[in-house]
Amino acid sequence: MADHQEASVTLPSDPASVSAARKYVASVLAEWGLPGDAEVADTVRLIVSELATNAVQHTFGQSPTFTVDIALDRDEHLHIGVTDSHPRFPKRLPAAVQQDNGRGMVIIRWLTAECGGRMRVRPTREGGKTVLIDLPWAMSAQPVPAGGQQEP
Repeated sequence: MADHQEASVTLPSDPASVSAARKYVASVLAEWGLPGDAEVADTVRLIVSELATNAVQHTFGQSPTFTVDIALDRDEHLHIGVTDSHPRFPKRLPAAVQQDNGRGMVIIRWLTAECGGRMRVRPTREGGKTVLIDLPWAMSAQPVPAGGQQEP
């Protein structure tokens, strides 16, 4: 496998694009050797779904598109970035607001940490932001055993 692989897709900031982003990333990762039944495949799909949802819902029409970038370095590190052109960084909402929504970033942070990865947000030169997720790839190649249980 190559030392570095990358792929990118830009989609309209529309609710239908969330599913398209998730499917695109799953397809690319399958091409790179991540089994569809690997536990981390579900995790990556959920992370991308949450990030894409945030890019659609929380840019208030100020970002007509969002971009999903994924890269694999030396079969060791998977990088996921979702970029939009809205300048406001994600933030946690007060607990009362979190009753029905506002948990996306909490979910993303938890899933990322659970996989041994990290999340960060950086501004773009154009005035927007990119939410970056870095995950170890080595554990990504482990398929989920039948029944969903890891064997000792």
